[in-house]
This record gives sequence, C-alpha cells and structure tokens, in this order.
Amino acid sequence: MKHTRSPHSDLPIRFEDVSYNANTIPILDRINLVFEAGPPTVLIGPNGSGKTTLLRIAMGLLTPSTGQVTWGGRGVHLTAGGGFVFQRPTMLRRSVGGNIRYALKAASVPRALHDSRIRELLTLVGLAGLAERPARRLSGGEQQHLALARALAGNSRVLFLDEPTASLDPAATKAFEDVIQNIAAQGIKVVMSTHDLGEARRLAGEVVLLHRGQVVETGAALVFFMSPLTLEGRKFLAGDLLL
Repeated sequence: MKHTRSPHSDLPIRFEDVSYNANTIPILDRINLVFEAGPPTVLIGPNGSGKTTLLRIAMGLLTPSTGQVTWGGRGVHLTAGGGFVFQRPTMLRRSVGGNIRYALKAASVPRALHDSRIRELLTLVGLAGLAERPARRLSGGEQQHLALARALAGNSRVLFLDEPTASLDPAATKAFEDVIQNIAAQGIKVVMSTHDLGEARRLAGEVVLLHRGQVVETGAALVFFMSPLTLEGRKFLAGDLLL
C-alpha cells in the first residue's frame, strides 16, 4: 500500500496533564500518556472509566479542559492523520466502493488514484470483490470492515477504534481481529478500547487500564496479564468490580 506520509510522522501522540470535564462532571483527570509506534495499544477499564473520551480527545474530536495533546510534537487537530471507527458506524446509502470514494474525496486524495486505492483498501480489510455491493446490505461485521477502510482512506497512519467488536458475534469478531492484526503489520498504529479481556490479550502489545478517569496502570501486555503491578489491575483481571 502506498502512503504519502512518512511512516510515523504523527507519532508519538502525547497526553500532558489532560483533564476533561463535561459541564462540571470530571471525566478524565490529569492523564499523562504516550502512544508510540509499534503493536496495538488497548484501553481497558470499567464502563465509565473514560476510554471513549480519551480516544475522542486523542483524535481532536473533543478539546481538553486542561492540558494538551500533541502529535509528533505538533498540536492535535482534526486533520492530524488519524482515522476513527465507532462502535456502530453509519453506512452511506451508496455502494461499498462509493463509501470509500466519499472518504477519499473528503481526504483530498487525487481522483486519478481513487480506483486503485479502493482496491487496495478492500483487499486490506478483507472485502475484495464487494465494491459494487450496497453498503447497507453488508453484515454487521462486514460493515465494520468497511468502516476500517473508510478510516484509512486518507493514508492514515494512526487508527482509533472504540469497542469495535462489541456488537459482533464470535466469528465476526475473529475476522475483524485478523484484519486489525494485518493493519498493524502494515505499520499503522492501532489504539483501541475494548470491554473484552480476551480480545485485549489477543491483540494488545501495550495495555492502558483506566479507572475513574485516571490511568492506573500501563505497560507491556504480557507483563500486565501475567503480573499486574497495581491492586486495581489485579482486581480487574480477577473479575472484581472496581468501585
């Protein structure tokens, strides 16, 4: 796959004392965190711990109440070079290829490159041969694959995923995880949240555990799952409630 950016020009992504309040309710509290090139980083934690908000701030969809986020030493903005996949993406009333073509236009990719780029992206996400199919007739898992292709249309080198398999059955989850591993192998940085510890074990190179809007533990996934350093980490892996 051809890219116009240098492979990791947007990395590292740094959170420096980032807090976020919704009205007067604190959602994130003094987050200091770095996303670097390498295997996927997976955010875990109880519902309401701040995972989705952290992803949205990283992408520039929300502005921190205090602190700052930088991409490769530059301020974050909506065209920073990342792609975002929501838990339930909306499909445009177009063909599979038409959905990607729309994203290519939005990313100002030259029209002459559209056809080849559509083929590349559909192959990458496991939808080769489906360019003419109506997007809304795809299965739920296939729609998530198409959402990945759209997110990568602008040569994104960072991909944010917000619990992308939450509504998928086991077979569709396995297919989606295979695509994520393929994308990561292309040198694209994946940062995703999940409620599924099994999925985190299968995909993560690095784990970030959030609780009450704070990072309580972060580190290599193998180390975390074998021997978490914090009480919260041990309780979470044991299935206990974090209060």
